[in-house]
Amino acid sequence: MSDHVGSATQVQAVPQPQDIKATAPESRPRPVPQDTVQLSGAAQSALREATEPPAQTAKEAGSGDMQAKRLLAKQEAAKESAQAGGKHTHVVA
Repeated sequence: MSDHVGSATQVQAVPQPQDIKATAPESRPRPVPQDTVQLSGAAQSALREATEPPAQTAKEAGSGDMQAKRLLAKQEAAKESAQAGGKHTHVVA
């Protein structure tokens, strides 16, 4: 005994929206979010030291500034290493 099962196909109509309006993208640009960064006094000092010209560093070293003296010594050592064919020429202050 076997039962025969038939297939039935049902088609459902999809309702079409009646009020579709094309929306154009907004014409005025959106403002770009901006972040604000506040540097500590130590960070500001380090930034000034890192961006000062070599002449200023030499002047400060001549006036007894120990940080400037150390920086000049590092720069001189890196220069000598580069002239001697050393591989490491990156100076980290």
